[in-house]
Amino acid sequence: MSRQIKLNGREQTMMRSIGFGQGVTGAEILDRMPMSAEELVDVLNSLLSAGFIETGSTKESVTSANFAAENYEINPAYSTDLRDVLKRN
Repeated sequence: MSRQIKLNGREQTMMRSIGFGQGVTGAEILDRMPMSAEELVDVLNSLLSAGFIETGSTKESVTSANFAAENYEINPAYSTDLRDVLKRN
């Protein structure tokens, strides 16, 4: 049974940017995303607090000062459900 996951447009774009592979750094996400660093940090923290993504250092939140060097990955516990959400949208 799949979980009911709802993502807004920015969150969906962020999940696609991170991808389901090796993960990416915050600097790579910033290069790919059409938003300011502050907006990006807000979206990252939203996804981190929901548990949909994880950082390489297992931080629960990031700041404008430290997000760029951090590595982000999709949480494997949600990967199947997140793939389904992204395919539908």
